[in-house]
Formats: sequence, C-alpha cells, structure tokens
Amino acid sequence: MTSPVPTVDQLAPIGPHSIGPLSIGPLTLDVPVVLAPMAGITNTAYRRLCREYGAGLFVSEMITSRALVERNAETMRLITHHESETTRSIQLYGVDPKTVSEAVTMLVAEDRADHIDLNFGCPVPKVTRKGGGAALPWKIGLFRQIVEAAVTAAGAVPLTVKMRKGIDADHLTYIEAGKAAAGAGVASIALHGRTAAEFYSGHADWSAIEKLKNAISDVPVLGNGDIWSAEDALRMVRETGCDGVVVGRGCLGRPWLFGDLTAAFRGQERKAEPGLGQVINAFRRHAELLTEYFDSEDRACRDIRKHVAWYFKGYPVGGDLRASLAMVQSLAQLDDLLGTLDASLPYPGADVEGPRGRAGTPKKPSLPEHWLESQDLIGAQRLNLTEGEGDTSGG
Repeated sequence: MTSPVPTVDQLAPIGPHSIGPLSIGPLTLDVPVVLAPMAGITNTAYRRLCREYGAGLFVSEMITSRALVERNAETMRLITHHESETTRSIQLYGVDPKTVSEAVTMLVAEDRADHIDLNFGCPVPKVTRKGGGAALPWKIGLFRQIVEAAVTAAGAVPLTVKMRKGIDADHLTYIEAGKAAAGAGVASIALHGRTAAEFYSGHADWSAIEKLKNAISDVPVLGNGDIWSAEDALRMVRETGCDGVVVGRGCLGRPWLFGDLTAAFRGQERKAEPGLGQVINAFRRHAELLTEYFDSEDRACRDIRKHVAWYFKGYPVGGDLRASLAMVQSLAQLDDLLGTLDASLPYPGADVEGPRGRAGTPKKPSLPEHWLESQDLIGAQRLNLTEGEGDTSGG
C-alpha cells in the first residue's frame, strides 16, 4: 500500500523559485536534498546506505583542515570514497585561511573531491571555544579571508558554506556572513535556523532562512533544521523559498527518508511506511556496510551500537533486546538477536516520527577569551586559533 505525498505545487505556490534540479556550480542535483555532515555518522557506509534509498548530495563527516594537510592516517581514511559515490563531497573545518587553502588545494590537486563544503555551523564546545564552527563568522574579516582563499584554491570545484544564525540572539551573523560568502563566489549557502547557544533545542527559526534567501539573489540558499519528514521539507521550501534542504538528525536510523524526499520532490507516490521487517533489513545492511568500510567486523559492531535507539524508536522492541543489540560483538550475534523479532509487525505510527538525536538545552557558548568584544581579531586571538585544529574530525 502506498500513500501520496503532496508535491510543492499541491501544498502552495512558492513564488518564482523552482523546485527540482538544484545547481551547485557545475553540479546538478536532480533532487534538491543534501545529507548534512555528522561526526561519527556520515561515513562512507552510511552515505552508501542513504544513496541506496534515494537521491541527493551526501556529504562526508566534518574533516579538520590541519589534520588533512598533515595527512593524518585516520583523516585520510575519512576522506576516502567508495567507487559508487559518483559525487564525492567533503566538508572541511578550519580557522586559518592558509591551512584551509592548503587543504582545499590538496583535495583538488589529488582529485579527491567533486564538492567541498566549509563548516561554520558546528556548536560543539571543543570547536567554538577555539573560535571555530559557529563562533567564527562573528569575526567577519577572518570569515571572508577563509572563504575567499578556499574559493580561489577550489578553482572549478564548487565550494559551499554551511552556517548558523550566529552565536546567540544578541550576536547574529548570518546575513552579513551570507553576503560575504556570496561575494566571495561560493556555489551555495546552507543555513541552520538556530544559533550556537540554542544547540539543537527548541524549534529551528525558518524565518531566518527566508530572510537570507531574500537578501541573496544570485546564490542558492539551502535550509536546515527540523526536517523530520518529506512533508517538513516541502513545507520549508514553501514557507521560505529556499532552493533546497539539508537533512541531519531527521535521518538518524531512517535512511529511507531519502526515498521519501526523492518521491516528494518528484511528485511521486511514497512507499509504504516501514514495518519492523524493513527496519531490520536496513539496520543489518548498515552493519554490513560498516564492516566493509572499517574492514573489521568487530569495529563495525561497535559502531552500529549507537544507531540502535534511532532505528528502533517507536517500534515494539523490548528494553532487554535493545540492550543486547547495543552490546553486539559480531554479525552472527546480530543476526541471532534480530531473528528474535517479529518482522511482520507493521509501522507503529506517530511514535516513530518526530525529533530524534540529542537536542541539548540552550546554554552560553564556549568562546575564546574576549571573543565578543570585537568583530576583528584582537590580541593573541589569531595565534590561539590554530590550537583548535588538532583533532582528526572537527565534530
């Protein structure tokens, strides 16, 4: 049984903005959907799984520019794409224009990416306390230098940026930073409708996405935040006029969401809501792809454990079994545990839907000392910035 998904036109007119193919530089996305980079989640295995369900642009985990330039072994593994990934997309994090430029130059010269994104939206304290992620656009001059250097280094490879509204309600940066990025020649701008202080709490401010779209006419603007279903994505496009959507936490444990999104934007019928059997198959396939990715069954089983709660959210899977799945040590053991479930159980309804992942609570962002006193770098701030680039992955 299938249920129709309303097309954008059926929901409401969206003005002059066409929804369909999305051009990001020379890249054309048949479906204007992007998988948001998520540390520890959007590795090659998960990207492949999502692509098996639907179309879009599937971005790597956030990669630290400095670790890439230094050819850290784990970082080099993180940027490796499977041969089936025909559009290789990598997101970089950095705070120094020279280092970011060197990282982009390396990716282009060695033909390792078809699309590069810069992260200016990460709210994680270990990133913002060093002036990176969502904290960086406040220093608008530094932001402009990084983006301009990266665009120049990228050449014909499209370079995009992803950012938040700002640090907090009193320090909003998205309009100024968006205009600076557009002026630097980025191929698209994605905006998460929250500040760093909000983390993932409350509701995303979609009106900010609309304001940015109205302020920038010559660069595609993508919206991010609180897209839990295909209907949410269509509603975001209708309400904000954005050119596409970026999906993060909404697809945790739900890789088939990309199938729903593909059907929705193409005006096609949506597949039946997944019963427990389909969830089991997706979970097992995920574990299989992780095994191939890590070249280690043990490591794959350790990694799949964190996905248990997301996949089985709302489904009648007992606490003891969930606990056992979260301690699984081999694929054979995984198969035995999954075999105890009743695969014929239907989709349970509303309990499956809605927010997933940790939302956190609003809190004062961790920032470098005296960071908010000026939008210019002051004192030793520039020297201290590079201390935040020591990790393999920024998130």
